[in-house]
Amino acid sequence: MFGIVRPCTHRLTDHLKTQWMAHLCGLCLALRADHGQFARVVTNYDGLIVSVLTEAQAGVTDAGRRTAGPCPLRAMRTAPVARGEGARLAGAVSLVLASAKVRDHVADRDGLLARRPVAAAARRVARSWDKAGARAGRAVGFDTAVLVDAVDRQTGIESLAGPGTPLLVVTEPTETATAAAFAHTAILAGRPGNAEPLAEAGRLFGRLAHLLDAVEDQAADAESGAWNPLTATGTSREEARRLADDALHGIRLALRDAEFTDGKLVHRLLAHELRVSVDRAFGTTTCAHGAPGAGQGPVPGNPYAGGGQGPYGPYGQNPYGGGAPGGPGGPGGLPPQFGGGAPQAPKPRGFLAGCAMFTWLFCTCQICCAKEYEGPWSRKKREGCCRDCDGCDGCDCCCPCDGC
Repeated sequence: MFGIVRPCTHRLTDHLKTQWMAHLCGLCLALRADHGQFARVVTNYDGLIVSVLTEAQAGVTDAGRRTAGPCPLRAMRTAPVARGEGARLAGAVSLVLASAKVRDHVADRDGLLARRPVAAAARRVARSWDKAGARAGRAVGFDTAVLVDAVDRQTGIESLAGPGTPLLVVTEPTETATAAAFAHTAILAGRPGNAEPLAEAGRLFGRLAHLLDAVEDQAADAESGAWNPLTATGTSREEARRLADDALHGIRLALRDAEFTDGKLVHRLLAHELRVSVDRAFGTTTCAHGAPGAGQGPVPGNPYAGGGQGPYGPYGQNPYGGGAPGGPGGPGGLPPQFGGGAPQAPKPRGFLAGCAMFTWLFCTCQICCAKEYEGPWSRKKREGCCRDCDGCDGCDCCCPCDGC
């Protein structure tokens, strides 16, 4: 499962958890119903936000829910799931963006996709997802051509970008695509007045998605020689954090200008959980509303007063440059010739192999409950999202809004 908004269900109230799971399962089942079993592999956390936005504006109706049968991913329990145009739009967007991801992996010759027969099969899958996404989009009045155009322009922009190129030039295609998808939820919900503020929220959400992906992958991209927007444009992590904080603030302002029948889940995901995603990517744990924590100084223009300056330097950098004292590469550790030095990161899996590994991790609950597991695509070490969760994200006690 990919996406930048990955809420721990322990931080959600029972009502919001039920709603969130309804949209997640609704997206998965909409993909199966419209495009077949295999299409369910493109289910992602960010795609379901489109479904959440549609329902938050239109309100929950009896026609917008149905009871789904037992599923292994729900411990063989039945559950209410979302259905309707919002879920179908989310499915169309997920298919087109997943198709773009497959083509990107093929171009980079990742894993098994370096082999011509496998790459040819992956291209056929990508083409079928493009067509299926276009059909699903037309069924709900959304032209997916704006998404395809954004993906095509991205490649050209990246090829021309270099030191000194503004980072926002590189993120623009992603911003345009997400803005179109967010704005169309207002049309589906019968609230055309929300189209403009939601387009702004979508534009900034797309910017954040691109930024956080670049931040999380920068080290691995440097090692493998892959293109990374931060490295290519010479943008510092401090500047990337400033842009991320500005985007967070802008999303909150845009949501205030939109009218919702019930906006609690939208607020939870796009205000609170998005802040958690930013902190996770940059290695900080600041409260979105509190004062700077220990070792964290304020950043001019940051509405959340979190500076991202940890006790070991910017964003948790190790002052010893290699490892912890006594560890490999750190003071007192073994020299490189005796096994010291920084460990080599494992080679990322290809798209299809990653999908298979994700299915295994999700079905065995390791993504949620494991102390540590290997990311299905990146193969980076990750912690289960609920292993240390105590049910509070540190913001609910000081947030004056009613959306928590």
